[in-house]
Amino acid sequence: MDVELINKGAESPATLATSIYERLKADILSTVLEPGRKLQLRFLMQQYEAGQTPLREALNRLSTEELVIGKEQRGFFVKPISLEELRELTKTRCWVEGLALRESMANSTPNWEEELLVAHHRLERMPRSLNPDQFEDNPEWERLHRAFHALLIGRCGSRPLIGFCEQLADRLFRYRALSIRKAFRERKVNDEHTRILKAVLDRDVAEAVHLLQQHYERTATIIEADLQPAT
Repeated sequence: MDVELINKGAESPATLATSIYERLKADILSTVLEPGRKLQLRFLMQQYEAGQTPLREALNRLSTEELVIGKEQRGFFVKPISLEELRELTKTRCWVEGLALRESMANSTPNWEEELLVAHHRLERMPRSLNPDQFEDNPEWERLHRAFHALLIGRCGSRPLIGFCEQLADRLFRYRALSIRKAFRERKVNDEHTRILKAVLDRDVAEAVHLLQQHYERTATIIEADLQPAT
C-alpha cells in the first residue's frame, strides 16, 4: 500500500513528502486540524493519500517548526495553543520585526518604497471578507497581507532574520485563525497599515517601528481576550 501511494502520480518520494508537508502545515495553520488533535497515521494516510514514510517525514519537519509535537509511545499531536505561547511569540515578533524594519528603512530605495505603495494599494482594495454581511475568510486578502508585511522587512539584509520572522508569522497565524471573526468586527486593520506605511515613507523610523509593534500587540490583545474564558 505504501509503495502504491508513494508512487501515485509518478511523484518522487522527496516531492511527495514536500507536498504532504505543505498541505499538513496549511491545515494546521488554518486550524482545520485543530490544536491538540492527535494525528493518527491511518487517518492521515486516507486524508492525504500518502504512505507512512512521507507522512512521518512531514510530521518530523513540522515538529522542528513547533507546530506538531511527538510524544513517545503516543504518536504525533497538533501543538496545543496557550496564552503563554501567544504572549511569548508576540513579544519576540515585535522585537525581531522591529529590528528588521529598522534595517530595511536604513537600506531604503525608491524602488522599495514604490513596491510598498503598490502592495498596500492592492491590500487596501481587497475585501477582508468574501461576504459583506457576515465574515467569510478571503484567502487572497491574507496573501496580500502577508506580502505587505514581508516587504516591510524585506530589505533588512539578513535572510536568516527574514526566515525567523516568517516562522513566527506562521505560528501566530494559528492564533489569528481562531479569533479572526472577532478581530474582523473590532479592527480597522487597513487604517493601521496606512499609518505604518506613512511613517515608513516619511522615514520616521521610531514611529514606524512603534506602529508595527502596536499592530501586532493589538492582534494579540483581541486573541487573548477571546481565549481567556477557555483557560
